[in-house]
Order: sequence, then structure tokens, then C-alpha cells
Amino acid sequence: MESKAEQTTGRFDALKWLVVFVLIAAGVVGNLYFGAESLLYRVLGLVALAVVAAFVALQTDRGRRFALLLKEARVEIRKVVWPTRQELVQTTFIVVVFVLVVALLLWGMDSLISWLVSGIIG
Repeated sequence: MESKAEQTTGRFDALKWLVVFVLIAAGVVGNLYFGAESLLYRVLGLVALAVVAAFVALQTDRGRRFALLLKEARVEIRKVVWPTRQELVQTTFIVVVFVLVVALLLWGMDSLISWLVSGIIG
């Protein structure tokens, strides 16, 4: 059973998402309306609206969970063991050679099938 605080937060979350969508719509409509203005001013206005919309979105429950996901992903990326330059070059070489071999095999099979079909059809 949800507590009253969770229900109230959920109700306000819908209102916050509505504000986010209104801000995005205002950015789109404003960009069209002020099409004759300088591109710099329009971009600055869109960036400002995007920052405000992101701030409002991060105040919702989903926004907080998304921010937590990003933080945890950043921690996990730090744990990754990245390949050395030599490993990267060797692996890339192996992939390129394999792709070339498969391409040659497919070209050969295609040529053979084309030759057989043209021989049958005449």
C-alpha cells in the first residue's frame, strides 16, 4: 500500500512532466516564431529552456532514478579495463581480415551461382 506522501508525489510528478512538455513545446514554437531572429539568440533560448526542462524533469521520481542510473553507470565505466593500443590494433586487424575473407567467399559464391544460373537459362 502506498503512503499519502508517495501518492502526492506521484500526482505532482504528472504536473512536473506536463511542465516539461510545455517547456519543450514552447521551445519548438518559439524557435519557429522567432525564425527571423539571430540563430545565436534562438540557440541560447533553446538551451535555457532545455536546462529548465531538465531541472524540472530531474525533480520527478523517474528523473531521480535516471540521475542515479547515470551516476551508477559512471562508477561502472571506471571499473572497465580498456585495451592497450597494441591489443586494439591487433583486434582491429583480425576483424578487417575476417571481413575481407567473408566478402571474398560471398563474392565467389555469388559468381558461381550467377555462372550456374546463366548456364541453365542460356
